[in-house]
Amino acid sequence: MRRPDLRAIAAEAARQWLDFTDPAARHQRRKERASRGLFIWTVLALLSAVAVGFGNWVFLTGLVVTGALAVRSGVKLRRLNEMAPPPPRRLLPSKFSSAREPLQRLARAETTLHDLLQQLSAQGAGVTVDEVSVAEARQTAAQAAAALHQLGERIVAVERARDAAPPAERQELDTAVRQLRAQLDEGIESYRGLIAAAGKAVAARDSGVSGAQAALTDATDRLAGMASALRELNGS
Repeated sequence: MRRPDLRAIAAEAARQWLDFTDPAARHQRRKERASRGLFIWTVLALLSAVAVGFGNWVFLTGLVVTGALAVRSGVKLRRLNEMAPPPPRRLLPSKFSSAREPLQRLARAETTLHDLLQQLSAQGAGVTVDEVSVAEARQTAAQAAAALHQLGERIVAVERARDAAPPAERQELDTAVRQLRAQLDEGIESYRGLIAAAGKAVAARDSGVSGAQAALTDATDRLAGMASALRELNGS
């Protein structure tokens, strides 16, 4: 009788738990619930309106209530659609992998940048960066983060190959791991450059400081170049 692969079972359980608690997945579930609520309350409001139209005044209260709930669901859905979803949470490599620590830093950086860009997207007087630049920064950051996580997966794959290789072959694979780790560190530093520019743009609001838009655009362009180079390196 074949014994169950406990590590595979544990990994699948961890993945499912991660999917359930992922902020991006929670955001999507909230949108789906608001959309369903809007549909249901709208249908009920229309049915109540038809009933009232035929003289069934007993449905008037239902029309008012369902109409109010439909409006509330619509407002909630619109607000959720205007919000950028949080960055997805990803499983980290084991603590023995050299990719774990930099990917932990990247995860924290993704959350920080998301919060900063949310502040720049908020409506209000004195905003120093236009919405197009914020959207470009957000898209570029997502692409860069995906490429960096893919690079981390490559490191893990090479580490596994090194551990399974004959001793005479391991030194070359060790060198490859160090080179990939250096590229990962360099990419994360470039990502943090965009964080710095976004932070300065947030600090510049209402302060009269100029140049925030140009700085954010420049940091976005540099990160886009890094992400493009990583995609070529990753073969994607």
